[in-house]
Amino acid sequence: MTEVKTSRRKFLTRGAAAIAGGAAVTSFPNIAVGQSPTVLKVQAAWGGGIFLEFAEDYVRRVNEMSGGSLKIDLLGVGAVVKTAEMQTAVHKGVLDGAHLVTAYWYSKSPVASLFGTGPCFGWSANELMGWIAYGGGRALYEELMDMLRLDLVGFFSGPMPAQPLGWFKEQIKNSSQMKGLKYRTVGLAADVLQQMGMSVVQLPGGEIQPAMKSGLIDAAEFNNPTSDKDFGMQDVSKHYHLASFHQSQECFEIIFNKRRFDRLAKEHQKILEYASEAASQDMAWKAMERYSQDLVRLKEEHGVNVYRTPTSVMKDQLKAWDVIIEKFNKSDPFFKKVVDSQKKWAQRHGAYALNNAPDYQGAYEHYFGKL
Repeated sequence: MTEVKTSRRKFLTRGAAAIAGGAAVTSFPNIAVGQSPTVLKVQAAWGGGIFLEFAEDYVRRVNEMSGGSLKIDLLGVGAVVKTAEMQTAVHKGVLDGAHLVTAYWYSKSPVASLFGTGPCFGWSANELMGWIAYGGGRALYEELMDMLRLDLVGFFSGPMPAQPLGWFKEQIKNSSQMKGLKYRTVGLAADVLQQMGMSVVQLPGGEIQPAMKSGLIDAAEFNNPTSDKDFGMQDVSKHYHLASFHQSQECFEIIFNKRRFDRLAKEHQKILEYASEAASQDMAWKAMERYSQDLVRLKEEHGVNVYRTPTSVMKDQLKAWDVIIEKFNKSDPFFKKVVDSQKKWAQRHGAYALNNAPDYQGAYEHYFGKL
């Protein structure tokens, strides 16, 4: 579609044209009324559940903010290409865009995982996004795109809570119980858990429950209580472990073909960017509501035993991270450059955030009893 390039000033001086119901269009971008909308074909990595809702929430914001002049046509998982091929399809222009996570293209560069499933330096996903936005992370992300010669523009959205260690056939009380287990995870987390003695399989979300049911894997994680419940993990295990350092921060990546993006009107480019920011906070709020509700359902309606992963296991994870970070730092100077940037930002911010945070658990237990 051809973009209308009338300037905002010229548009406003012509007066406000009327749309349905006689509402003025001065709050919408400078796209002439009656023009066919610009349509972007964007594939999500999600076939259903709350992650697809998150993608739909972003798309709805884009469509509404544009006043109908820009429309994202959201396609479900596998609609055009397989999940592992999505980034390549966007790069080549087969798709205009994709809604996914950086761990899904870890095979192209381990550095990709640092923008999602990377080491924990005492920070959360929201703080990871703070580093991306203000701590130099975005420039490093764009440098990585240039190094890999990827014709992409990307935005980050939706900070995720730390991912549970996941579902096992028995309660995990120490790291020795995990050795030799066939386990599903993605990104650098696979390297970390292999370092701890696990045999790791990287599977898309929809294949996790069937794989555990058939015995292809012994244990697994995906992301959160809502998605896990929707996948039916409660039907293959009754032992669910919250808290872990294997993927303690992650966020969604929304990518567009750069040539296609550069041809868009400036207003449309900004809508795609700002909608990712607006949707980001809403995702965090929705997760608070839904994840906590579904954890209760897993316990009360499905008889799931919910544990906090032992501190000893999480300390062993940090030791494994040390080995993996050192390994990649030695083999990949750009990996080290990104890690050094993250550590510098996390150290400065963490000194403030952790010292400033009151004892939230103490306050919770004051009112509701011991966790």
